[in-house]
Amino acid sequence: MQGPIAPIFISDSIAAHSSKTNIGAHAIFLGQVRADKLADKIVKAILYSAYAEMAEKEFHRIRENAFHRYQLCCLHVYHSIGEVKAGEISLFVFVSAVHRKDAFVACQEIVDDIKANVPIWGKELFEDGSFVWKENKG
Repeated sequence: MQGPIAPIFISDSIAAHSSKTNIGAHAIFLGQVRADKLADKIVKAILYSAYAEMAEKEFHRIRENAFHRYQLCCLHVYHSIGEVKAGEISLFVFVSAVHRKDAFVACQEIVDDIKANVPIWGKELFEDGSFVWKENKG
């Protein structure tokens, strides 16, 4: 997804599932860009880039693994590419399951797997125009 993930996109995604009456639970993770202070500079945005072909393969693997391990009804993952400002959403994971435990556990596992294995990188941009490569700390 290019740029930040808009709140209306998130709410529309949730609303679209109200007719699916086999779902008993949803778990949602929203990754938001923080205005961290690093070396006396404030992060104003993160510029995300990816090895797109490999990222798609990893997302597919993560999705297949989640459906194999848990009783899921739906699974959607959206990660931003491009600039996302502090306060905006860069990762949206939406898991729907028959039961809440599967939704919660699957959602956490999916997010951890994305952070560890999907080739998406971020440059933390500062107000003075400088940047540092972001480290995934979990």
